[in-house]
Amino acid sequence: MPQPLRGDELLSCLHRIALSRGAPVVLSPRATSVELRQRGRAAEQFRDKALATLRATYDGVASDSTETTMQSMRDGVQLILRPSLPDTNGRRARVHGLWRTGKIDGQFSYAPLLVKNSEVFEPATTRSMLRSSLSAFAPVDGDVVEGIGPRSTPTVTRSGLALAHALRVLDDLGHADPSMRVALIDRNTHVWWFALNDAATPRFAMRHYDDAFAERASVLLAHDEWVRGDGPYPTTPYWHRDCDDCPYRDGCRTELERSDDVSLVHYTNRSQQDALRTAGVTTRRELAALDARAATRPSASDDAPLASRLAKSVERLDTLIYRARVDVAGTFLRALDAEAIHCPTADVEVDVDMESYDDMTYLWGATVRLTAPVPGVVDGAHSFVTWDALTPESEASVFRSFWHWLHELREQTMASGHTFAAYCFWAQAEDSAMDRALLTLGDDAPEHAHVTAFRRHQPPQWIDLHDVAKRSIQTDGPLGLKHLAKAAGFSWRDEHPSGEASMGWYEVAVSQDPTAMASRERLLQYNEDDCRATAALRDWLNGPAKELPHRDDREFS
Repeated sequence: MPQPLRGDELLSCLHRIALSRGAPVVLSPRATSVELRQRGRAAEQFRDKALATLRATYDGVASDSTETTMQSMRDGVQLILRPSLPDTNGRRARVHGLWRTGKIDGQFSYAPLLVKNSEVFEPATTRSMLRSSLSAFAPVDGDVVEGIGPRSTPTVTRSGLALAHALRVLDDLGHADPSMRVALIDRNTHVWWFALNDAATPRFAMRHYDDAFAERASVLLAHDEWVRGDGPYPTTPYWHRDCDDCPYRDGCRTELERSDDVSLVHYTNRSQQDALRTAGVTTRRELAALDARAATRPSASDDAPLASRLAKSVERLDTLIYRARVDVAGTFLRALDAEAIHCPTADVEVDVDMESYDDMTYLWGATVRLTAPVPGVVDGAHSFVTWDALTPESEASVFRSFWHWLHELREQTMASGHTFAAYCFWAQAEDSAMDRALLTLGDDAPEHAHVTAFRRHQPPQWIDLHDVAKRSIQTDGPLGLKHLAKAAGFSWRDEHPSGEASMGWYEVAVSQDPTAMASRERLLQYNEDDCRATAALRDWLNGPAKELPHRDDREFS
């Protein structure tokens, strides 16, 4: 019999599922990344805290075996934490808790719950969600929140499918909630309830779950036949959004690169890949040769260009064509005419970056560069940081120190008749941190008026490099600072620079670990390098980027 399918595999790559059960070649799995380890630690700490709160609040048990879990359900225990459910019908389900929802024909019914350190909802004008809390957990104690719906991210979808998976196991055991309700606890400890038999529940309603399970179960059956020598290996490599963190990535990547497989174009999904292959577009080079402009004019006519016909079944086909052209060219491409690529400059240029932990900012950094002499102003790096306990007050204090420095520099520059500009990458993050600090400082704080004037100044003095680059440059898909700055020739001093890795450094920096001081210095250098990276990106956009080929050049047709 095939190994049971786990709930966290419902969005996984089919090839990865097969490889994890046995491969036709010897595999050398890759080590887990620093970022993934950090994410796992944070998720585990958050989950343990939420479950401890639930256990202290309700009449429940912590299960230590399958027998304990089954007996607790038969006894109707209100809350079963860390249950151990038996495998049923090719399913292995692991959830963080079971909440009793009722009793039918002498059997107690349960809703599975998961605790996830992630956001669950997003604005959705015509939608609503049912929310309860850790202190009033039951769905009958919840309230309907209008204007929001579950996020369409893989994280939320994967969680929803894992809960549906657990419901099917509970159904097999005779203990499933009749309305197929499940609970998902988010990073703010809000409890969100979903009825998975409701067709309006997106992406992880039972009908979507059943399709995903059937597809993966068929792979496992075919893999079992291969193990017995009764059939070929059931899957072949293809690019999947989880490739970067997959232990089998290196072997698959080598095979895909060898064939120039079309799935390597960022960020295709399987339905797009299948549609392209069905149409005979199997390589990146073939995709790059399609007419990108025709791809914006979908047509079912047999006389229409292939790109027009494919556009009806391949979402964002023009974007995929352009990304394929970057791969073929081996370089980023221009999305604009050379003369239209421009990042605003100033006499005093300040590049800004911040570092946060647990949604609170502890470090604001900036580098100053003069392109014209300004009395009393010099080039250099500046850091405003706290290593004390992170609270709204300490976050606001750090921002106030940074802002007073920036505001004074801006006023000094403008008073001397010179121009001023500050730059960041992805202003939404910095703006949110500013707004959070301003809220803590209170409505009477003078910083409110100063920040508003700064943001609204014309010509703009607060410039988002992400927006400038997105308009100007065609990449192979990623648009992060690390990716773009490499093209500008910039390199970080740290061997593993990333926002997620920096969270691990911060944990050490505020601990009693002997290396705490070294971690603090590492964070300050990393932040300074982020600031210098945006400066390098600006220079590249105003210079060498203008010499890039255009994404619509004839050579690609």
